[in-house]
Amino acid sequence: MSAVGRGLAAAPVAERRLADVDALRGLALFGILMVNVWAFSSGYYGLGVIDPASGSPLDQGVRWIVSMFFETKFYLLFSFLFGYSFTLQMASAERAGAGFLPRMLRRQTGLLAIGVAHGALFFHGDILGVYALLGLALLCLRGVSARAAVRTAVVVIAVAGALWCLFGLAVLVEPQVQDAAALHAEAARIEAAYDGTALGVLAEHAGRLPGTFALLLLLQGPSVLAMFLLGLAAGRRRVFADFDAHRALFRRLLVLGLPIGLAGALVYSFLAVFRPGSAAEVLGFGIGVLSAPLLTGAYVATAVIFFRTGAGAAVARALADAGRIALSNYLLQSVVLGVLFTAYGFRLSGDLPPLMVLLTVSAVFAGQLVVSAWWLRRHVYGPGEWLLRAITVASRPPWRRS
Repeated sequence: MSAVGRGLAAAPVAERRLADVDALRGLALFGILMVNVWAFSSGYYGLGVIDPASGSPLDQGVRWIVSMFFETKFYLLFSFLFGYSFTLQMASAERAGAGFLPRMLRRQTGLLAIGVAHGALFFHGDILGVYALLGLALLCLRGVSARAAVRTAVVVIAVAGALWCLFGLAVLVEPQVQDAAALHAEAARIEAAYDGTALGVLAEHAGRLPGTFALLLLLQGPSVLAMFLLGLAAGRRRVFADFDAHRALFRRLLVLGLPIGLAGALVYSFLAVFRPGSAAEVLGFGIGVLSAPLLTGAYVATAVIFFRTGAGAAVARALADAGRIALSNYLLQSVVLGVLFTAYGFRLSGDLPPLMVLLTVSAVFAGQLVVSAWWLRRHVYGPGEWLLRAITVASRPPWRRS
């Protein structure tokens, strides 16, 4: 085992728990960047029609890889970690002798404000506002047992997935005819807005924010709340604090989650990439709602086991730095993508083929790993974390390290 691996193995339980959670949060950042970039790089994203400029087998293969392994999985991981961190916030409030409810209400209000600003300025697909509102539901459910939280989460996922599947079947029976010309015109309008002026980009994001927010609540809200509850249960059971005691759980997640999750992802990704906008895609989405949490669980199990190897410990340290300032990095991703693809900078929207978009994602995330490590050598919190903590504790946290 390397020196890094020995250091991680010898760390106190609390530090190892935080290291795992932070590293997983860093991994989630990469997955979210891999999905969000397409909303910047092409006006066709989410419209349910294929971009004629990206219809080659290579382009479609790249989009299939992203859809298969990233879409609908990593926002679930982020949501799970949000629920887990909720238990850490409870412990922090108890240690500080502060009222937990006022703290969390301030925190959720601050998160909502940051999310609205982020969505209006840089990315109308912002998820922070959804987290802020559904976090209030989690706040109301904070007293439930771990077992009840898991059962509630399973019911929410099962009901949401079943409803989407039924809706997909109903649409298959009574198919709707899409106006392809109107969708192509909308994609051209979006790319023109991104290629225009900075004020035009701002107007585009601000104008689409309310509708996108409502759509995210409908499409992702139930799964987000379910993952919040699973994270709450994991925090209560101290899953990452005592890996050895939960080794069987991680094995079950791999044995069950990987094959079932991959099978569901295969159906979802094929229909999303090759049958966009069809009734079958709706059915595929419902199947994805049911199966994606299992694949996300398999990702978690694989990552945590890998982090305990020599090479994995080094990867975990790099990811943990990014994960410790995940809010700042999430916001920074949108700023960088906005500069690259819109009139905030280089206006590359619609110009890069999918493979180049993937290479761009890798370069951006590699830069975030380097910047995160550099920043944390000098500062206690990331800028976003500092602001949110100041709102949460209603005082000024430390900025620079002593």
